[in-house]
Amino acid sequence: MEFMNPLTFASDAALLAFAGLTCWALAGVCLVMDKLREKHRSLDRLERVGFVPWTGLFLGLAIIGGGCLAMSLPVVLGNL
Repeated sequence: MEFMNPLTFASDAALLAFAGLTCWALAGVCLVMDKLREKHRSLDRLERVGFVPWTGLFLGLAIIGGGCLAMSLPVVLGNL
């Protein structure tokens, strides 16, 4: 459990930066999934599997992640 110590004792700004980076990583996954969906654009396949709004998820996660990083950036850079 030694790998949890830096995250456990991190400041609020560092945790906010970590949340922002996590949101951006998930936004990247959504972008890749959206490109895969566009590549295989069969309507009967979409109806069989279902529909996930990858573009909306990408935009939402990218905006939230960018906001978290923008709020944490001055404090994190000031501590370096």
